[in-house]
Amino acid sequence: MENEEIIDEVLVSYFKSPKSYTTENMCEINTHGGNVIVRKILELCLKNGANLAEPGEFTKRAFLNGRIDLLQAESVIDIINAKSEKEVKTGIKQLEGNLSKKIKDIKQEIIDIMVNVDVSIDYPEYDVEDVTNNQILNMLDSVQLKLETLEKSFDNGKLIKEGIKTAIIGKPNSGKSSLLNYILKEERAIVTEYEGTTRDTIEEFVNIEGIPLKLIDTAGIRNAKDEVEKIGIEKSKEIATEADLIIAIFDASKELTKEDTKILEIIKNKKIIILLNKVDLNPVIKEDDNRFKDITKYIFSVSILKDIGLEKLNNAIVEMFNLNEINLDNEIIITNLRHKNLISESIENVKKVRNTIKENMPIDIIAIFIKDILENLGNITGEFVTDDIINEIFAKFCLGK
Repeated sequence: MENEEIIDEVLVSYFKSPKSYTTENMCEINTHGGNVIVRKILELCLKNGANLAEPGEFTKRAFLNGRIDLLQAESVIDIINAKSEKEVKTGIKQLEGNLSKKIKDIKQEIIDIMVNVDVSIDYPEYDVEDVTNNQILNMLDSVQLKLETLEKSFDNGKLIKEGIKTAIIGKPNSGKSSLLNYILKEERAIVTEYEGTTRDTIEEFVNIEGIPLKLIDTAGIRNAKDEVEKIGIEKSKEIATEADLIIAIFDASKELTKEDTKILEIIKNKKIIILLNKVDLNPVIKEDDNRFKDITKYIFSVSILKDIGLEKLNNAIVEMFNLNEINLDNEIIITNLRHKNLISESIENVKKVRNTIKENMPIDIIAIFIKDILENLGNITGEFVTDDIINEIFAKFCLGK
């Protein structure tokens, strides 16, 4: 400060280029913390010529300076936002460059053939086109297989990153909120003997086999008694339509009603687990009821209150989504929709190249489509990506990353 006032006793670490996160000269100031101290130090830095970092600026500089590629940069935000250990592990593997290397190897396979393609274009007097076309077709078979393997991995990647959106559906007082509380091991939702307690949705995350399960406790479905409840019920139906998994709860101690039948109609053609709750109260509906068996094989008699039969729920979810088959140690998994879309475009361009060869198109036309594949793959790692896409990606970062 101008008056030589001591703000704090700090540790300043200096990182000399190129051995820093951004490859530039950098320093870090470690303070004792506290909002007042940090703000004063920040004000002092700004007064002496420093600028506030934009979201993701440090990682952006690391990318622009060539220390990491765009795919690795995006993995940083995935690690920060991770909701499960598997998502963290996937992000770290991508940060280490596993997926980047796979993309680079596929590109190199294409580039090796492009050498012969360029010879055919530059020296048409040499009759090598038939040989070149055969080489291209062999390359396309290999590249397409590798790209399709990556594309298919997105099904598991989406599970790892976004989790399983799970709607808990049922009539009022069927046990929806009790189930949510049971799974979370805490009193998250209000449970009373009165119907219609839940007017809006309650959302929470839990992990099953390292995969986030986004649980949504919805308003009980019945003929609404007021406008607020009606809105909540409509929202419940909308969530049921969008959910990856539906856990439908029915009161086993009572015969099915019109509302129960309506619920069955709403949830059919989805991945469904049916819980026949309150089996401790002389159940009158059973698991072998065809009204349930017609829409799912996962039907369990349970008592949420008495903790009866609920161990089957976890196992059913693991089986339905093949969670035990997701192996992060031996496979590369795509978790980013941008990457998946570009891989899908690459596969389409592979097919276009194959078609141009079948149609006996000139080699220079074939070369255009091959270069489109390279551009798609280059957009993943950031070689051909536009400034707009770069800015959009780093805008998702928080300050200081």
